[in-house]
Amino acid sequence: MSTAYLFEGLKAHYRARGLNYRDVAKALKISEATVKRVFSTRDCTLARLEELCAVVQVDIAEIARGAPRTMRLITQLTKDQEQELVDDLRLLIVAVCAMGNVPLADIVRVYDISQTQCIGLLAKLDRIGFLDLQENNHYRLLVARTFQWIPDGPIMRWTKQQAGDYFNYPFMQPGEMLRIVNVRVSAEARVALLARMEQLALEYAEQHNADSWLPLEQRETISLCLAVRPWEPAAFGKLWRGVAG
Repeated sequence: MSTAYLFEGLKAHYRARGLNYRDVAKALKISEATVKRVFSTRDCTLARLEELCAVVQVDIAEIARGAPRTMRLITQLTKDQEQELVDDLRLLIVAVCAMGNVPLADIVRVYDISQTQCIGLLAKLDRIGFLDLQENNHYRLLVARTFQWIPDGPIMRWTKQQAGDYFNYPFMQPGEMLRIVNVRVSAEARVALLARMEQLALEYAEQHNADSWLPLEQRETISLCLAVRPWEPAAFGKLWRGVAG
């Protein structure tokens, strides 16, 4: 097999995911010029090739089998589908693990879910188009980089119920941070801020894909909470002029 075939196949997988060279470079923390050079010369180390494949959750053998089949990546589930996840905690766990590119063997090892149960849950996620269950119980996630839960849907409402556990924590260890910044800005500045936050979320998603080839023990679960809304503490509101004490 020619190296040209491999690199053209990998580019086809990038196109199927809506990724360009800049996206790949950000995911791997290398320069865009480096990515372009690899594809123009069609030459790199095996380790680099594996990293390039990991960005789109494929391996060299899969590329060798041919171009990816056309598939539509989902950006959001329906309310009924989200409710199905909320109603079955194990299904929700497997869905979240799938978003983290956690192999079936690790899901079974870490959670109280048997292999048979896990396969069945992955099959459910396959039926709703969340992932593609493949041979030997491997899977490929079919959610777009821009995927998000419904803003006030079943998953987000369930998550808000867990918010006390999330924030009842000191956020003092290395790699942890909690900051609340209160500002008064124009409508244009708010739009710009939201765009930057969306970009940050995408960068986290890309890095998460790039690291998917690492063992689970080297990929700590990180929860990134991004929120913007007009708000000040209720106690402040009690001191507004014209408000009864």
